[in-house]
Amino acid sequence: MTPPAKKRPLFDWAFLVVASLSAGSAAYVFVKEGWPVSLDILTEDLVLFATILPKVAAGCLIGALVRLLVPREVIVRWVGEGSGLRGLLIAAFVGALFPGGPFTIFPLAGAFMLIGADKGAAVAFVTGWLLLGINRAIIWELPFFGHDIVLMRMGVSLLIPVAAGLMARWLDRLLPEWKSES
Repeated sequence: MTPPAKKRPLFDWAFLVVASLSAGSAAYVFVKEGWPVSLDILTEDLVLFATILPKVAAGCLIGALVRLLVPREVIVRWVGEGSGLRGLLIAAFVGALFPGGPFTIFPLAGAFMLIGADKGAAVAFVTGWLLLGINRAIIWELPFFGHDIVLMRMGVSLLIPVAAGLMARWLDRLLPEWKSES
């Protein structure tokens, strides 16, 4: 029997840090530069927010749909705590193959963790996407660097996602107080 899905708090320490830095920066700009500059920056930020919001919403929707489409037992078996090295290899491989940007990858990794993937697999997935992304290599790297450099870079990076996943699992066991935050 698999454990129930973990609930996440609406606001956590990361949100509070970002909100505090944003408020402090806004106050500093207002005091230093005045209302017109502050209003320009706020307007630009709102346009950026409006541009990014649909992408974030789509990424979160994909993450939510994955929770419904992929049975929890499958995730736990293939990339859960007991999946061993095989789970990290699978997560890194899927991350390398998965197209999309951070607005898709991070909500998806979070959804996988909510339905049973362990932290090591989530780290391997995101690191595989960052370092081995096939889509990015084909579209961006090959035209600029050629196949020899791309293959060399990928070969050098090949084991890093698995090593990062192993380290995440080790840290998760070493620092049990982190478990309450996931």
